[in-house]
Amino acid sequence: MSDDHALTTLAEPTAAAAPRFPIAPGAALNVRSGPGTGYGIIRVLPAGSSVTIYCQTPGTTVTGPYGTSKIWDNIGADEFVSDAYVHTGSDGYIAVRCA
Repeated sequence: MSDDHALTTLAEPTAAAAPRFPIAPGAALNVRSGPGTGYGIIRVLPAGSSVTIYCQTPGTTVTGPYGTSKIWDNIGADEFVSDAYVHTGSDGYIAVRCA
């Protein structure tokens, strides 16, 4: 039983350490299967959503509420959103590059 507790204790700080970033106010955001507008839309995040960025990669240049950017944020397995719609507080990379 103590092994199960140790695993739970170790997993909690990892989840808490992953910061979330808000998408642009009033915007619904397309989630695509790759880093660009040529990739299919998987789903749409509703206005008021926030995302966890696991890695970032260059892709199609997009102009949005937070400027013009070619950075795409990986928010899940094969799920990408344009960084021009995510308030990261930076015009550059804030996470590791996707492999």
